[in-house]
Amino acid sequence: MNKNLLEKESVKSIVSAVFCALLGIIAGFIVLLFINAEHAGEGIQTILLNFLNFPTTELILENLGNTLVQAVPLILCGLSVLFAYKAGLFNIGAGGQYCISIAVTLTCAIRFHMPWYLCVIFAMLSGAAWGALAGMFKALFNVNEVIACIMLNWIGLYITNTVLKNPVVMNSSKSLTYNITTVSPDSLLPNIGLDKLLKCSYATIAIPLAIVVAVIIYIILTKTTFGYELRATGFNKNAAKYAGMKAKTNIIITMAIAGALAGMAAGLYYLTDMQQWETSSAVPGMGFNGIAVAFLGGLNPIGVVFAGFFIQHITSGGAALDTTYYNPHIADLISSTIIYLCSFVLIFKTIIAKISLKKKTESTKEGE
Repeated sequence: MNKNLLEKESVKSIVSAVFCALLGIIAGFIVLLFINAEHAGEGIQTILLNFLNFPTTELILENLGNTLVQAVPLILCGLSVLFAYKAGLFNIGAGGQYCISIAVTLTCAIRFHMPWYLCVIFAMLSGAAWGALAGMFKALFNVNEVIACIMLNWIGLYITNTVLKNPVVMNSSKSLTYNITTVSPDSLLPNIGLDKLLKCSYATIAIPLAIVVAVIIYIILTKTTFGYELRATGFNKNAAKYAGMKAKTNIIITMAIAGALAGMAAGLYYLTDMQQWETSSAVPGMGFNGIAVAFLGGLNPIGVVFAGFFIQHITSGGAALDTTYYNPHIADLISSTIIYLCSFVLIFKTIIAKISLKKKTESTKEGE
């Protein structure tokens, strides 16, 4: 590859992301070989093709639609992690913010029959409040945000379980919240024709909204004074404070915005009625997967859109593995392996930067 190209940040990010994804796929294939070598090729093909495995155009479109719908919360949680990271904060609490917003979304929709836009607004506000709480611990009491977020993740989970156990919201005989389609159809997100285009009843305005939000985050971070202040605070809090920036305020605002993005993820997903909440003993993995999405996307909002789709693509493909040859849980193992290896993007980016610097130094010496 041209040495000048390797010096560009965007190229480093793309090369690192592709390398990590390939590494994850190879690791997944090796796992399949160990379990059932005879059908490993067929298995990895199923994972990689996902919706393309289906025989008819209608089924391909329907499953593409399902993949896109499920990618939306991943993308938004990835943006949540990215936004905080740009300000020097590690938002490992996206899962808790997502979780608490599920409780608010479903309560607003099923219990109070609010229109979809109010449900989404309240979901974002609740996520913002939960994120700001971690930010306040960090800014005012110097509590590490990772510790604060982990604590709030579990508190958020138990609050969600408690709130949604209300008989008005949850069908106790099934331990699942009621279908929004049945009890409050006005709370569903509008389809704007995407359901017909993709032959998928769950395809809604959430899909284009996620892309629009990614573009807005990109503009905020790169083209505005506010974004510059946040990034400056992330690079050096003391220097930012010396320059007159309100470091503590910026920390709280950053975590609030990150929380609002995770809250939006919950609202836009659960208001499709694709999934109901079931009393859980574990924090939703969406927030943690958002970390992998953020780093696989090269910590670039536009990159996060593609990374979120890729991770959901392989996850959905893994779910279609033939259980005759593989345990149903192997899909989660494969997806987790790939997602885990995707988190090494920054390491490979650093390696590429060192290689580029070495070549540049050698070139300079030769020129002398």
